[in-house]
Amino acid sequence: MKTYKIAAIPADGIGPEVIDAGAQVLAALEKREETLSFDLTTFHWGSDYYKKTGVMMPEDGLDQLKPFDAIYFGAVGAPDVPDHITLWGLRLPICQGFDQYANVRPTRIIPGVASPLRGVEAGDLDWVIVRENSEGEYSGHGGRAHRGLPEEVGTEVSIFTRVGVTRIMRYAFDLARSRPRKLLTVVTKSNAQRFGMVMWDEIAAEVAQDYPDVTWDKMLVDAMTVRMVKTPQSLDTIVATNLHADILSDLAGALAGSLGVAPTANIDPERRFPSMFEPIHGSAFDITGKGIANPVASFWTASQMLDHLGEGAASARLMRAVEKVCADGIVTPDVGGTATTQQVTDAVCEAIRSENI
Repeated sequence: MKTYKIAAIPADGIGPEVIDAGAQVLAALEKREETLSFDLTTFHWGSDYYKKTGVMMPEDGLDQLKPFDAIYFGAVGAPDVPDHITLWGLRLPICQGFDQYANVRPTRIIPGVASPLRGVEAGDLDWVIVRENSEGEYSGHGGRAHRGLPEEVGTEVSIFTRVGVTRIMRYAFDLARSRPRKLLTVVTKSNAQRFGMVMWDEIAAEVAQDYPDVTWDKMLVDAMTVRMVKTPQSLDTIVATNLHADILSDLAGALAGSLGVAPTANIDPERRFPSMFEPIHGSAFDITGKGIANPVASFWTASQMLDHLGEGAASARLMRAVEKVCADGIVTPDVGGTATTQQVTDAVCEAIRSENI
C-alpha cells in the first residue's frame, strides 16, 4: 500500500468547509482503492493565525511543508485583513518558494451543471488554461514614493525572463500535445506591451518549432475574452501570463457554470518540492458557515492531486463520481440546486463506494 503525506491548509472563509469535504472523499477513495492511503496533516495558518501572531504562516512554514507529497489548500482572504497581506503572506510564498511555476486550470461543463452560454452543452467547452505562476505581473517588484502627497507615485513592475517564459511555454506545448486535439492558443497583449509581451510571442514561436504536431495560434487578451464567449469550441489548451490567465480562468469558470466547480493545480514540474492544489473560488466569506459552499472544485482539485501523484485510476474514479452526482441533480445553490455541502459530499462518497468498475 502506498501512503501519501498530504499537508492540508484550509485557511480562510469556506476553505475549511471544502477541505473537510475533500478529506471525506479521499477517505472514501482510500477504502475503495485498497492500495493507497492518505496521511493528512492540517496546518491552521491563515487570517485567524495572522490576527493572533502578525503573520499568515510561521517563518519556517516552507520547511514544515517540504517533506509532504502534496499540499491541499482551501482559500485565503478575510474581510478584515487587507488582501495583499493575505495573498503575499501565505499563498504566493508557497507558490514562489516551491517554484510551482505551472498553474493548471482545467475547465469543462460537467453534466448537470448548465453553462450561461446559449446552446453550449457538456463537450462543447473543454479547456485547460496554463498560467505562468512565478513571475510576470505578480513578481512583487515596485514600490511607492511620496506617500500621502499630491505627487505620490506607485509602481508595479512586470518581470518576464527568458527562462520563465520558455519553461511555461514548453509545459503548455507538452500538455497540448498530450490532449486529443493538439491545439494551443498563446495569449498576450503585445500590441500595447511591446517589450515583455513581444518577447513572450517570440519565445512561443521558437518553442513551437519543436512541436510540429501541435497546432497553435495567438490572441490578444481582450480579443480572447470574446472568443471564449462566442466560439468556445474553437479552444482547447491556453497559455497566458500570470495576470491574464488569472482573469481568463475566472471567466472560464463562470462560462462552465460556476467558480464553485473550478479547480487549480500549482505544479513544480521538476518535482523538487511538493505541488499545491486548490479550488479557484477563494474564501467566499459571504456564504461562510452557511453549509452551502460547492465542494466540487475541491473534489476536482483532489483529482488533479491524484493525477500528479501517479494515481490515475483513483483520480478517474473520483471524477466519475462527481459527474454522476451532478448529473443526478445533487448540486449546491450556486449552480441552481438546493443541496448542502454535506449532501453533495455524502453523495459523492456513496458513488465512489457503489461504483461497479
